[in-house]
Amino acid sequence: MQKNSILFIILSLFTVLSWYFLITPRYNQQFPQRVAQTQNDTTVSSSNLIESKNTDKYIEENINIETEKYKAVLTNKGAAIVSWTIKEKNGQMVNLVIPDLAPVMATFPDEIYKVISKSSKKVVFEYVSIDGWKITKTYNFSDLYMHNLHISIEKSSGTSFPEIVFKWGPGLGTDAKEIKENTLLTKVSAYTAAIPNKIEKLKNVSKFAALYKWVAIDNKYFLAAFIPAKFSDFDKIVSSRVDKKHPYSLAFTAIVPKSINKKDYSINFYLGPKSYKYLKTYDLGLEKTVDFGFFGFLGKVAFAILAFFHKLTNNYGWAIIMLTTVIQVLVLPLTLKSFKSVVAMKNIQPIVKDIQTKYKDSPQRLQAEMLNVYRSQKVNPLGGCLPMILQLPIFWAFFTMLRNVYELRNEGWIFWIKDLSAADHFMCIGSFNFNLLPLIMGVGMFFQQKMTAATTDPTQRKMMYIMPIVFTFMFWSFPSGLVIYWLTSSVISTIEQYFIMKKM
Repeated sequence: MQKNSILFIILSLFTVLSWYFLITPRYNQQFPQRVAQTQNDTTVSSSNLIESKNTDKYIEENINIETEKYKAVLTNKGAAIVSWTIKEKNGQMVNLVIPDLAPVMATFPDEIYKVISKSSKKVVFEYVSIDGWKITKTYNFSDLYMHNLHISIEKSSGTSFPEIVFKWGPGLGTDAKEIKENTLLTKVSAYTAAIPNKIEKLKNVSKFAALYKWVAIDNKYFLAAFIPAKFSDFDKIVSSRVDKKHPYSLAFTAIVPKSINKKDYSINFYLGPKSYKYLKTYDLGLEKTVDFGFFGFLGKVAFAILAFFHKLTNNYGWAIIMLTTVIQVLVLPLTLKSFKSVVAMKNIQPIVKDIQTKYKDSPQRLQAEMLNVYRSQKVNPLGGCLPMILQLPIFWAFFTMLRNVYELRNEGWIFWIKDLSAADHFMCIGSFNFNLLPLIMGVGMFFQQKMTAATTDPTQRKMMYIMPIVFTFMFWSFPSGLVIYWLTSSVISTIEQYFIMKKM
């Protein structure tokens, strides 16, 4: 059964490895300008139907807004956002608008608006058409990440309104180290208005806006969420993309009834990091965009404990070590039971081999005799495997949590480890990143497997010695926080095995 246990571990982690390295496509997020035009063509828009003399009156200009948290650049062409750069705590700047696909949040993107007023708190744009209607877009800015867009449209009697559209995307910007997998990770999420509220993924669909409380486009660490004051003011939410190699865009559409001469729309919008603790303070369910994986409940519990240890240590690296130690203590009874089962199976191997040789031509008799041996020796052949299966949800929840929480981003541990959300990058040899921490982990696993191999036969030992190599390769580009977790877990397991073996 020890062989089956080893196979189970290798197979489980090979699945993780395959998902991370093979299934996840690597796309370069450098889209040509023509992609933005193609995406605009696929999104509902009426800008091509509007003719205006504003282009003869006003020239295109950019407006800069800067606070401690972000730097925004707006344009009066389409009354849109050209760039929105988040200032992170380590000084790094991340533009949430992909430059080649800018601008975003435009309404009638080909038209030049008049800038009525501009300040660090408010920018007002106005466009008057030759058809006798006027649109006013007002951006109200805060010092943090939640802002407001107010759209007012009015007309004289007998004039028809065009369709109102504003859009974010395609895509959502991120930093350089996340750019390769950003297309896959970028998604459109909607939070249902019906109770119980839940998150829905919108893929190339057009939905009734009234079904939702908010809609967002997000990637691994950042979020652009839109919360209209009245979703019923809008008709449709459109999620679309050119193809699988390009990211989604998100659009709101509104058709104003002919009987109405004036209509106002108010949309709060969040542009910032997907910090679970911070998003939760809004009490809107925005924190649900943080991916805690299939075992989300366990991941949230682990994160809460991790945050507690961070308060004690002010260092997420040490907090991970402390949390890992707690987990290992909690699963110690399972570990002890597993190891005892392995030793017991090892002790009865001579008897098992004799029975297999004696009854090799009689499968039914062989099975009956094997069961008798297990009963008489009080050995459960699944005893070494079942505890590992029970530990798998804990491992997977912890694994997913460490890979996705924004709180670990740009947080260092000690020495050369400056970002627990990225590989440790001890040094670069040419274009090759030499990551020391996975090698240390692999060496620690080797000694652990060498100790365990004392209870196995020669064939199983060869399999066990392959595991450190497989794990080192698998964890090579994983976030250093994950490697610290696995290294700590291996060290604690080795110590536990030493005392268990000594006692037995």
